[in-house]
Amino acid sequence: MKPNYELDKYILEHSSPEDPVLYELDRETNISILRPRMLSGHIQGMLLTMLSHMIQPKRILEIGTFTGYSAICLAKGLSEDGKLHTIELNDELEWIASKYIEKAGLHNQIVQHIGDACEIIPTLAETFDFVFLDGNKREYSRYYDLVFDQVSPGGYILADNILWDGKVVEKVDPRDEQTIGILEFNQKVKDDARVSQVILPLRDGLMLIRKN
Repeated sequence: MKPNYELDKYILEHSSPEDPVLYELDRETNISILRPRMLSGHIQGMLLTMLSHMIQPKRILEIGTFTGYSAICLAKGLSEDGKLHTIELNDELEWIASKYIEKAGLHNQIVQHIGDACEIIPTLAETFDFVFLDGNKREYSRYYDLVFDQVSPGGYILADNILWDGKVVEKVDPRDEQTIGILEFNQKVKDDARVSQVILPLRDGLMLIRKN
């Protein structure tokens, strides 16, 4: 889909304004961090917050903190005694995520983990109502398998970037492990009778999965 800047502007103008802390985080990410487009951004962030408010989860797991934008958005919908666990492999990003989690007043509800999600997930003795996958695309299927039994019945998994810039419908380069990982994950979910799912064509594609 070609960019339509007038339509994007219209969408922004008719959506709720961005939280000032998130606006500041977006700006600092773009100034200070490599690959800033990995940040969820305002519209996707609003969707994350609304989904979280609708579900009112007690426990959220996020795989892929980056600079903390999506964690803050999701944590806004937590139940009063809720916690969000977020995992990031790159320890050089911990400072900026911590800084803005503190600014958002969510440091008591967000637990940061630094390291390999595949090693950390099995150590979390939690049942999750909502899981957000936004880590290494090559590992999506593994994340899904690792976390599935920890998702409560009726709980949700939301996977980001599942259209992967349209590469999912193009001829695949056998050396492109990221696209192959996304394709394998999408097929895995499609074939899983334990869930129902829908693809949302927002930004780079989101798949919302409900555990039956």
